[in-house]
Amino acid sequence: MLKDSQAFSGFAVKDLAEAKTFYGQTLGLEVGEDPDRGLDVHLPGGVHVFVYPKPDFVPATYTILNFQVTDIDAEVEALTAAGVEMQRYPGLDADAQGIVRDPRGPMIAWFTDPAGNIISVLQDNRG
Repeated sequence: MLKDSQAFSGFAVKDLAEAKTFYGQTLGLEVGEDPDRGLDVHLPGGVHVFVYPKPDFVPATYTILNFQVTDIDAEVEALTAAGVEMQRYPGLDADAQGIVRDPRGPMIAWFTDPAGNIISVLQDNRG
């Protein structure tokens, strides 16, 4: 029924201006803006995500975006240099950079956008 439609994902933030700066300048993504509706964030691979303001916003408690990278160490270093702080979660043993290196899954590090939404960078280490 919907297989021939175009789909996109979306998530809320508390402040569109902050989100535009973070996704556009800090993460270096292309961001389009419709002042009446929200932001159109262009993700790698030609995917778009709609970011919209929500008056009673509460950050997601799960990962809203995952960026698969080829060199997680370099990406985490670049993010940290840009002022992004890696998150640490109980029960997940992260190294000094904030990267979880579990041999059973991808190497992964989490950070948040200014609204508190959780984002990850991950590198598949399972060959």
